[in-house]
Amino acid sequence: MIQMTFRMPNWLKTTVDYGPILAFFIAFKMAGLMTATLVLLIATVIATAVLYLATRKLAIVPLITLVVVGVFGTLTLWLQNDTFIKMKPTVIQGLFAVILFVGLLLNKPLIRYVMGGALQLDDTGWRSLSFRFGCFFAAMAVLNEIVWRTQSTDFWVDFKVFGIIGLTILFIFAQLPLIKRHSIDQG
Repeated sequence: MIQMTFRMPNWLKTTVDYGPILAFFIAFKMAGLMTATLVLLIATVIATAVLYLATRKLAIVPLITLVVVGVFGTLTLWLQNDTFIKMKPTVIQGLFAVILFVGLLLNKPLIRYVMGGALQLDDTGWRSLSFRFGCFFAAMAVLNEIVWRTQSTDFWVDFKVFGIIGLTILFIFAQLPLIKRHSIDQG
């Protein structure tokens, strides 16, 4: 029997990763937060299904995101209370921080399981990167709490869509020297 492997195209991965948040943003601008929350729920389920159909497996990060979006989105809609959807990034970022820090305490740099397909680092590099990502996620959780509690919903949505993504991209670029220093040559 011939076994075929499927490599998901970059455009599909990008669409699955960022499609739900883009749909949320557009729906918010057109119809408000409750409609945007419903759209986010639906888009996240669709994105997770597409990811599963494309790869025949579910990675832990999209699965955690699906569960948290499901719980907090449903609470937002059911109770008609936007607090829950505004807390969702705090919970996700905080959960990722805790998972990474617990992994370090157990001497398992868990970021390796998320990025190991794209990067080859020595053990010190994986530990350092896990610690840095844990600190970043903790800081982003605190920042989201500050923003949603002190700013308008319009500002928070813009921050959620552009601020969090922008800060994440900047953070990743700031890790390139560490990644380069601890890369293992495959050749």
